[in-house]
Amino acid sequence: MTFKKLLLATTAVAMLGASIVPAMAQTTLRLVSKDLLTTNPDDVRLIEEIEAGLKAKGHDIDIQTIDLPSGTAAYADALGVMLLSGDIPDVIYFQGGDQKMAEQGILEDLTPWIEGSENIKAALWPHNVERLANYPYLLYIYPPRGPQPVIRQDWLDELGLEAPTTVEEYEALFQAIHDADLDGDGTPGNTLGLTGFGNTSELDSIFNQAFGVTGTWMKNAEGQWVNSRVTDAEKAKIEFYARLAEKGLFDKEFVTNTFDVKEDKFYTGKAGVIFGSSPEVIDIYAGKMRQAHPGEEIELAVLPAPTGPGGQGLAAVDVSKESRGWAISSLSENKEAAVALLDFMASKEGQDLERLGFADVHHTVGADGAVTFTDQISTWYARFFNAANWTPPTPLLSPTAQTALDNIKNGFVADNAFVWPAEYAAEVDAAEQVYRSWVARFVTGEATLDQWQQFVDEYNPRAVHAWRSMRRRCWAASSATTRATPPPP
Repeated sequence: MTFKKLLLATTAVAMLGASIVPAMAQTTLRLVSKDLLTTNPDDVRLIEEIEAGLKAKGHDIDIQTIDLPSGTAAYADALGVMLLSGDIPDVIYFQGGDQKMAEQGILEDLTPWIEGSENIKAALWPHNVERLANYPYLLYIYPPRGPQPVIRQDWLDELGLEAPTTVEEYEALFQAIHDADLDGDGTPGNTLGLTGFGNTSELDSIFNQAFGVTGTWMKNAEGQWVNSRVTDAEKAKIEFYARLAEKGLFDKEFVTNTFDVKEDKFYTGKAGVIFGSSPEVIDIYAGKMRQAHPGEEIELAVLPAPTGPGGQGLAAVDVSKESRGWAISSLSENKEAAVALLDFMASKEGQDLERLGFADVHHTVGADGAVTFTDQISTWYARFFNAANWTPPTPLLSPTAQTALDNIKNGFVADNAFVWPAEYAAEVDAAEQVYRSWVARFVTGEATLDQWQQFVDEYNPRAVHAWRSMRRRCWAASSATTRATPPPP
């Protein structure tokens, strides 16, 4: 018996009991999200205003939010326990753990609902459309993450350099930052050109295409499909990172840096360039930089993706599935209400509320209708969506952050990754851990690129077994599409 059938059986009695209760006009909708809690006054007020907005549209819905721990890992664990116990809310925000539920038939296929929606379909970003086609269970209407490098504009001006446009110019910029005394501490040579945290994925965002790493799956010299992790293009890119680190231009402590340590090195002048994971984060960096240097009018500049031996552009975006997002329970008796909620949040009215915050708190509206943001807007964030077709009445982003968003829009390229069934998760994760471990060793100098074949020999056994088991199935499933899915052997 599947988990879905078991749940249907165990809820039958409750449904029979409910059937004798007279129908009411108001629908009760149970919702769970790590960013909507009954203990947060802003969340409570937002839900109330959403309910009022829905009622104005003819939907009388009582939204009951369920409190779970808000930390990412704690939330995912608590949500998994709740769902496996048979307590399935109508609307569920996932940040991991959704695939097993989808494979058990617990999550609703959103395709027909989106096709018939008034607002959702028009609000989608291009990558959302592709992800929903591949995995129609999660909805996450946000622009894709495209980390981009930023530098203090005054530092760039002091160096007398233009923004770099090639890989070589990036290396020259990092060298110039390192050799100068831009932080004014009297000691040239103690400023990193670039810092990071955790791994090199941020750097990959602009250097993948430059070195010819065009997607997850690429053809090798023999014309065979292989994971890009073991290609010559990948090796050349990592060799570049290692050279930067060896020359003191890239932070060798990136492996142990946390995101706040990375940021602090930027604000205190210990590093000249960092990556912002999104346009909004870039604006946060600018605000924190000015706080760290009161009285100075410091602006940040976004640096472009460079041209290299392999090409130019932002890294290909994984469109196999959403890694997080909103789902509707296939067991819900209130699917229409659930869709009405999500559709409202994708509408102009929903986006005005979600993105602008509360009137007279996060913004004011003048007699002429002009919207002016207050200082409180810095504490506000969207809980549901960032619709592609919504235009703010007053710019929400600085010109620098808007440039970053435009780069993401104009540089979108779909990756050819596919969804691995949950049964292969351990093997895929093990292969990724091997890759990350070796990259860290290469970049920090613990290993040399002469040991590349050792890395390949350790990586392939973990990746190839799962790959060989999957590729015939993936090829058959995608044969009707134009996606560049690697063919079967």
